[in-house]
Amino acid sequence: MGKLIAVVDDEPDILELLSIHLKKANFTVETFQEAEGFFKFLNRTKPDLLILDLMLPDSDGMDICRYMKKKEQFSSIPIIMLTAKTDETDKVLGLEMGADDYVTKPFSPRELVARVKAVLRRKEKTEEEVIEIGSILEILPKKYEVRVEGKRVDLTTTEFRILKTIATRIGWVFSRDQLLDELWGHDKVVIDRTIDVHIKHLRAKLGKAAKFIKNVRGLGYKLEA
Repeated sequence: MGKLIAVVDDEPDILELLSIHLKKANFTVETFQEAEGFFKFLNRTKPDLLILDLMLPDSDGMDICRYMKKKEQFSSIPIIMLTAKTDETDKVLGLEMGADDYVTKPFSPRELVARVKAVLRRKEKTEEEVIEIGSILEILPKKYEVRVEGKRVDLTTTEFRILKTIATRIGWVFSRDQLLDELWGHDKVVIDRTIDVHIKHLRAKLGKAAKFIKNVRGLGYKLEA
C-alpha cells in the first residue's frame, strides 16, 4: 500500500477528482466532506499527508491546521492547503499556521499530485548526523527532531528544513532565493516573504536558541553560535 493521503473538501467532485489522480500515483486515499468525519478518522489513523480545504461547512481550515500543529502526535503531518482564496495575506497566514504548501482553485490535479510527492520527498530527505549549535541547540536530521536544552521543540517540516539548511554551514549567509531553491527547487513558485514568515515562526519556537539565527540585512539569514 502507498502512503496515506487524507483529503478534506466539501465539494464531492474535487474529492473524486483528487482520489482518482492520487490513486493513479499509487497513494492510498481517504476523503472527507466535513471536519467532523476527518477528526474521527484522525483519532484512529495518522495520515502521511493532509490536503485541506480552508472553507468547510462545519469548520475553518485554518483552525484545523492550527489544532494539528499544536498537537505533538499530529504536528509532523505535512499539510497542503487547498482553497479558492487567492489573497496573499491568506497564503501567508496559512504558512504561519504551519502549512507546507498552498494551492488555489482552480488547479491542475497533476500539479497537485506533484506537490504532494514533493512535500513527502522533503520530509523523507534525512541524514544520520546530529548537528550541535552552541551548548543548547541540537538538530537530529534522521528523526526530524530539534532539542533546546535537551527539550524537544515541535517544528513543521518546512521550519525544520530551513533550520537544518542554515545549520549545514555555520556562519554562511543564505539568501532568501538560495533557501527557496534549496527547499523547493522547481516544485513550486513562492514569494520571498515566505522565508521570513517561517523564520519568524522558527525563532518563536526555539526560545533561547533563537539568538543563533541572524538576519543579515539585505542579504538573508545565517546560523551563528
